[in-house]
Formats: sequence, structure tokens, C-alpha cells
Amino acid sequence: MKKITLVFGLLIISSVLLAQQSESLAKSQIKLQMKFQEENWNIGNIEGFMQAYWKSDSLLFVGAKGPTYGWLKTLSNYKMAYPDKAAMGKLNFELIDLKILSDNYAYMLGSWELKREKDTLGGHFSLLWQKIDGEWKIVSDHTSSR
Repeated sequence: MKKITLVFGLLIISSVLLAQQSESLAKSQIKLQMKFQEENWNIGNIEGFMQAYWKSDSLLFVGAKGPTYGWLKTLSNYKMAYPDKAAMGKLNFELIDLKILSDNYAYMLGSWELKREKDTLGGHFSLLWQKIDGEWKIVSDHTSSR
């Protein structure tokens, strides 16, 4: 009986450790996606910035003008709002919270700041991430301005 208890105890500990490693890996991968977004934005590459988003008509972006559905429509809106590198400025994200909800979903809360020559903008965002084909993608983005 002691051997069975020991085996079950080791299995439970192993499962907990694997879950912690999996969560840590997911967080690292998502944070890396956010870093790539910043870098692409700051070199004026909106298409590169958009690679973190789910390339689907079901992508949801909620901003000041309300909900927008679709990757292409979201890309188009970004290009209209930020037509050149000067308008894009320098973007910085600040992570407030990142929760791994399951093996395939994560929730992120953060703030953003956009410094430009003439002004500085900022606000907050909440992102729902989904693991799709082995990659973490933003499937829902709610961004607000201050």
C-alpha cells in the first residue's frame, strides 16, 4: 500500500511540475509575441505587428469606434489611423497581468503608450489569446485610450 501511495504522490507532483512548466512556456511565448509587435510597430511595419493576431474573419477588435471583425479590416483600420512612421511613433507595452486559463487560452491585461513628435497617446488593453496550430494568437482585443 505504501508503494502505491508513493507512486500516486510522485505522479501528482510530476503533473503539477509539468503544468507549471507548460504555463511558464506559454507566458514566455505570449510575451515574445508582444515584443515582436512592439519591434515591428517601431520600425513602421504594421503587417509585422499584425502577425500576432488571428488571421480570421472572426478576429474581434474593440476600440473607440466599437467592434471590428476580421484581420483584414483591423489591418485596414490601423493603416488608415497610422498612415506613416511619424504617425506610428514609438510604441511601448506594459504588462499588468497574464493569466493562462487553459492549455489553449490566456488572458492579458496591459497598458500601451505611443510617443510621437507632437504628442503622446496611451491607454489600456485586454487580450484574449488562443493557441492555434501551435502558436499563440490574439483572437480578441479591447483597446481603450486615456
